[in-house]
Formats: sequence, structure tokens, C-alpha cells
Amino acid sequence: MVVACFPVQSLAQSPLGAGMPEVEFGARKTFFMLFLMLGPIKILVPFVTIIRDCDPRFRRQIARRAILFSAAALAIAGLLGRTMLENFEISLPVLAMTGGIILFLVALQTILQQSASVPDRSTEPAKPPDLKLALTPLAFPIIVTPYGVAAVIVFATLAGGRQAEGLTVAAIVLVVLALDWVAMIFAETILRWIGTSLQVLAVVLGVTQAALGLQIILHSLSMIEW
Repeated sequence: MVVACFPVQSLAQSPLGAGMPEVEFGARKTFFMLFLMLGPIKILVPFVTIIRDCDPRFRRQIARRAILFSAAALAIAGLLGRTMLENFEISLPVLAMTGGIILFLVALQTILQQSASVPDRSTEPAKPPDLKLALTPLAFPIIVTPYGVAAVIVFATLAGGRQAEGLTVAAIVLVVLALDWVAMIFAETILRWIGTSLQVLAVVLGVTQAALGLQIILHSLSMIEW
């Protein structure tokens, strides 16, 4: 829960929680949430599909560029998020609830698609590999999801001017992106060994994300002053 790690009253005072008391960052919960939203599980199959029949050098290049693009996008989101919230007078609970709604809808769609038949792409003409794929669709929206951006903005805003908390959030984001890079480098090996188990894990992850989205929505609603 994006906002569940912090006191309820800390977000309900003003658009940016003015007068917000010092809050302690739960690094473990923060990592768990960002791992769910930005982590490698959702990347494996799309990445293997994108780099199919490509040489190892190209695969490493596209993985590296995707991570660099993702890191830059998340850094910009974290740095500019507070300014955007101030300019448009958007409260943190509203931002968190928006992220929760998106997370729930995407997770629900993923769960429902598990029973859908996989389309036959064998007859589709092969497209020449292009490093532009590192930006889209790989970096965005596969790695940097909209709800992941919302979570980073919320955490960065709550950190405020406290250097320790800000560095904690930044370090966790970098760790998750490093795991994404490792997953892309060894994607085919991982799928070869745990391909079937990964399908089960994807369902569990989808259910967890849907529940997390609902939890975020409920917490956000409780923090909004009506």
C-alpha cells in the first residue's frame, strides 16, 4: 500500500500534507511494493518476445538502454512530482488512489487474460530489431508502469527534504531496476527452468496486485477530507 506505510493523519492536512509529522520509511514494505509495481516478473515474457532471434550483443544493449531510460524516467518523476502536485493542488491521497485504481484494473485484466487463448503469432512477419524498442514498449510501459510512477512520486514527496529517506527510496528503486536488468539478461534461461511455475506466479502476483490496488484505494478514501 503506497500510503499505508505512513500515518493516516500525515496526508490529510493539505494538498501536500503540510505540517506533516516526521514519518519513518518502512524499507521492507517500500521494497515489496516497488518490486510488485516495477519488478522483473512482468518483464520476462515481453522481453523474450521482443528480442527473439536477436544476437546476445543486441540483447545486452537493449536491456541496458531500457534500464537507463527507466531510471531516468523514474528520477524525473520523483524530482518533478512534488512540484506538479503543488502546481495543480493534487493531494497525495488522490494521487495514491489514482495509482491504486490503475493497479487494480491492470491486475484484473492480467488475471482474466490467464484463461484466454494465446494468439498465434507464427504467421506474423518478423520486424527487424531496433534499439528504439528499449524506450517503448520495454522501458515504458512494461518496466515503468503508470502505477509505479505514482508510487515513486508519493514516496519521493513523503521523503520531502529528509535526505536519509530520499536516499532510501532512490536505493530501493535502483535495486529493483538492477533486478530487472538481471532478469532480462537471463530471461530465456529463467523461462526455460521455471516457465510453468512462472505462469502460476503471475496469477498469484496478479491477485496480490489487485488486492494491493483495492487496499490503496481504501486507505486513500479514508485520508481524503470530504
